[in-house]
Amino acid sequence: MKINGNTIKPGMVLQHNGGLWVVTKASHVKPGKGGAFANVEAKNLETGNKLNERFRSEDKVERVTLEQKDFSYLFDNGDSLVFMDDATYEQIELQKGWVGDERIPYLQEGMKVVIEMHEDRPIGLELPEQVTLEVAETEPTVKGQTASSSYKPAIASNGVRIMIPPYMSAGERIIVDTTSGEYVRRAD
Repeated sequence: MKINGNTIKPGMVLQHNGGLWVVTKASHVKPGKGGAFANVEAKNLETGNKLNERFRSEDKVERVTLEQKDFSYLFDNGDSLVFMDDATYEQIELQKGWVGDERIPYLQEGMKVVIEMHEDRPIGLELPEQVTLEVAETEPTVKGQTASSSYKPAIASNGVRIMIPPYMSAGERIIVDTTSGEYVRRAD
């Protein structure tokens, strides 16, 4: 679908210069002299390269809509991770480097994820916002320390280092934010 350059907004995916770009910033400028234009910052979905481009209001650019599909994480297969399409039961393998080292520890067997596809090619992967983990090891609780608001270091069951409240101990289940890696609350 072709759109005018002045309608570009952050979050849109554009097909430009032979690649797919997600718009990170867009500022619209109307100078006193000449036509209006949009200054657009975008990031390439395949390579991660950044682009600063100026689109005039009469420029036409191709907007792409990505298909979002529900997948379940199955298992680690060496250099890749195996996911199953919840609708068709078809399996796909994604390279660990593509998924990202900071997100792999949060994957749990059977976990539901959303994979964004463009022409049956995976473009992006969304984890659930929060996951439940177990505190594997931490420093012992010191009596009287519970009144302070300082957190203590711990290692979760997935190997990730995390800061938890001082009253918690090993074996407790916690909820962690997958984007920031921070403790949210104690699990029920």
